[in-house]
Amino acid sequence: MSVSRPSPQLPLPAPWVGVNYWSRRGGPLMWRQYDDSIVREELATLVDHGLTVTRSFLYWPDFQPAPDRIDEQYVERYHQFLRACQDLGIGTIPTFIVGHMSGQNWDVAWRNGRDLYADGFMLGQQAFFIREMVRRFGSAPAVQGWLISNEMPLYGGPTTREHARAWGLICAQAVRAGGSDLPVSLGDGAWTMEVTGADNGFRLADQHDVVDFVGPHSYPMGDDQLRQFVRAAFVSELCHVGKPVVLEEFGVTSAFVSDENAADYYRQVLHHSLLAGATGWIGWNNTDFDLADTDPYRHHLYELNFGLTAADGTPKPALAELAAFAGVLEAVDVARCRRATTGTAILVPSYLDTDHPMIDDVERTIIPEITLHAYLAAKRADLAPALLRESTWLDAAGQAEAAELLLVPSAKALTGPMFPELVRRAEAGATVYVGWFAGAGSGQRGAWWPNLEPIFGVRHRLRYGLNELCDTDIVEVTAVTDLGDLKSGATLRLRPAGPPATRAYLPVDVTDAEVVLADQAGRPVLVRRRIGSGALYLGTLPVEYFGAVRPDAHPDDEVWRLYRALAAEAGVRPAVRVDSPAVTTDYLVHEDGTRFVWLISLAPEPLSIVPDAPGRLTDVLTGEDVTERCDLPAYGVRVARLEE
Repeated sequence: MSVSRPSPQLPLPAPWVGVNYWSRRGGPLMWRQYDDSIVREELATLVDHGLTVTRSFLYWPDFQPAPDRIDEQYVERYHQFLRACQDLGIGTIPTFIVGHMSGQNWDVAWRNGRDLYADGFMLGQQAFFIREMVRRFGSAPAVQGWLISNEMPLYGGPTTREHARAWGLICAQAVRAGGSDLPVSLGDGAWTMEVTGADNGFRLADQHDVVDFVGPHSYPMGDDQLRQFVRAAFVSELCHVGKPVVLEEFGVTSAFVSDENAADYYRQVLHHSLLAGATGWIGWNNTDFDLADTDPYRHHLYELNFGLTAADGTPKPALAELAAFAGVLEAVDVARCRRATTGTAILVPSYLDTDHPMIDDVERTIIPEITLHAYLAAKRADLAPALLRESTWLDAAGQAEAAELLLVPSAKALTGPMFPELVRRAEAGATVYVGWFAGAGSGQRGAWWPNLEPIFGVRHRLRYGLNELCDTDIVEVTAVTDLGDLKSGATLRLRPAGPPATRAYLPVDVTDAEVVLADQAGRPVLVRRRIGSGALYLGTLPVEYFGAVRPDAHPDDEVWRLYRALAAEAGVRPAVRVDSPAVTTDYLVHEDGTRFVWLISLAPEPLSIVPDAPGRLTDVLTGEDVTERCDLPAYGVRVARLEE
């Protein structure tokens, strides 16, 4: 049994690998002082580093100075830019409603406070502008796609779900009215309820007949290095709703990170997101600026230094990482590769993405954090997990049926029909793990679950309105019986975290199950009920929540060991594995059957590892045999061809 993992691709000759583009001469105001020689110099640097595309911006206040009027001098300057792109062999994706840019909203002078989503006049003017830009530029060979806006939720603000969908439909149809059938997306950052749990009106589910690809923007702030490295990949996973995923914006400012650490970040984001099914990458942005006296940089100085080149055009180390990544994509012929299937799936509760009534926002927004911790733990165990949504469980029944190991991490709530589905999966042979969680909020504290005894073979001993709190900083867990490769007597160390009311466990009496793991006080931590040809496992500690809210959690987090043991119990064996959580493995499958294995170090120091593989591993760039020994630099990546 195996679960497919999505990685749909746009119909392009090669995947987009590029940058968001403003010229260092002018930034957002570049079209007022367009310098073709500087633009060509900047584009040549990108081409020399193997980049294939830019995302460019039609600064709306300049291009449409009045209703129903286009300023043709700016049109001609953009034509010059397109000719430069064509001459140098790099494509571009024009962005229309700009709008928001780098910490400031730039309104057209004639808006007069009208609502961009709901006002008929403003909808008409946006559609007019988009249609006219497509008519003027759509036949240019350099144009490879279109983006409606730059981060519309920041420019237009939140709206209703109905208005967000209507705005997207009208604007996308304006592209088609302009005569182009090139790929289009909204440029909304994929900041939707399905990804964040926060409701701004935008939904991926409402864009299925609007966009040709989904374009997440990822600039995480955090307190754990591995979460920082993998966040963009995880967001890419959450964006899989049947469309290709293009990581439309990601990057770092030199104000916040050294050049060396920026290169590490780019490397990790690029490779993890590829393995998460992203099929395009557009970094932010091409250049630093020497514009400290010019808005928006005057008041957002950190925005000056997101560039992959310095203000004098000198490449930074992160640009070399994009170049190296482009080289790997070419070496594996990535356009003809797909993600490997997996035996492991993580269930995402519908309370993240569905408008269930009277749900505390904190209970929604904690779900991505919990799921991310589970996703990282599974990756560290080399399980290459898929994400399955409860909200589309029946639609994805075939995928759900195929999961040999189904993980439901720290779940406060699932809907009524879901629990019988979990039982049915276990009866059919799956290993199903469900982690209990009292919740992150203060209202209706406790897990919204049905009677535990018919499902898990336990009775709880909870007291109304009170949580049973973990009274120790470390929970010492001992295996009472064998669990996969975790043998009887083996120990795990788990660290409770979070506000006091959330540091809770589920006290149970076992009636028709067996204790697998117990804490130092003898209380059950993991209970197993065998049913049919599979088993249900109940976790009484919300270990994924603890990890999600703990700063710098991963140096000593051991949830990966629990997952690896559950996987061994389920018979899930990774094709290639490394006996250390400091290196993750995954692979892509070429259409000719060749398997390309990724070995990604999560360690800040060099490592020398021996991969456990069913054949010879040959580095795709150097030709080196890395079967018996693979050397990885700090946070390094190697890609090898597996020859069985």
